[in-house]
Amino acid sequence: MMSCTRFSILALITPRRRGYSMFWSRQWSMPRFELFEKIMQQKKAKYSFLMMLCIVLLGIIGPWIAPHDPTKTYYEAFMQGPSKDFWLGTDAIGRDIFSRMLYGTRVTMTVAVLASVMTFVAGTLIGVTCAYLGGIVDNVIMRIMDIMLALPGIVLALAIVAVLGPSQENAMIAIGISSIPAFSILIRGAALSIKQSGYVEASRSIGSSNWWIITRQFIPNISNVLIVYTTMFIGSAILGTSALGFIGLGAQPPTPEWGTMLNEGKNYLREAWWLATFPGLAITAVVFTVYLLGDALRDIFDPKA
Repeated sequence: MMSCTRFSILALITPRRRGYSMFWSRQWSMPRFELFEKIMQQKKAKYSFLMMLCIVLLGIIGPWIAPHDPTKTYYEAFMQGPSKDFWLGTDAIGRDIFSRMLYGTRVTMTVAVLASVMTFVAGTLIGVTCAYLGGIVDNVIMRIMDIMLALPGIVLALAIVAVLGPSQENAMIAIGISSIPAFSILIRGAALSIKQSGYVEASRSIGSSNWWIITRQFIPNISNVLIVYTTMFIGSAILGTSALGFIGLGAQPPTPEWGTMLNEGKNYLREAWWLATFPGLAITAVVFTVYLLGDALRDIFDPKA
């Protein structure tokens, strides 16, 4: 009788021993690139994905295709408008705006992506652990997250940068930490929905470790939520990076960064509209594309769609 019971329990969790739940298998099994095919089949997802791919590619090859040195001053071209020599004009000290924006793509995207990775790792571990353990651990950690969430994200990021000092690296750390509370609370809510699942109870009954259950059963089953939320948080990280750069707490001059360029151009809106217009349009376009992609991914993963 005992052997039959154990066999039935093992049968329940055998797919998890292979590393995937049944839901995970439906999303990522044959064909192997089913998610990519779904993205290509939906217009909103396809175009936003291709736009993001172009932006990432531009950030990678931007420094090699930039026509000018982003920090070089051209003394004969102070605040010159868009022309054949300077496609997007020059700034107040004669630097090429187009070249600075190409370099700035890498800077802004790097800070935003690394901050999102920090949020993803810490927020996922906190949210899933709290959902799985529950009790006093859940109450204490979630109350701390609530206290941090009581402050707006940008205010918390400002406080962190004020302590660490203004720099590109510290801006990344500040944005990543300030996004953890909201991300962990969202992930905890998603993880609670599978806490009482049969395969989780079966794994507990045969003595599987907490770490194995969290990494092999909880996280794969909320992978769709993780992908959507992480994509959305990249857009928020881009806004946060630009905001810190705008007020002088992000990347420091002469490093080209979109928020810093926007700050440099705000005093010349009447005389040189291009100084702030093009960085502002770049921030708007990238953030809009990221949110559009996140919304499209949500539609793809929504079982009711």
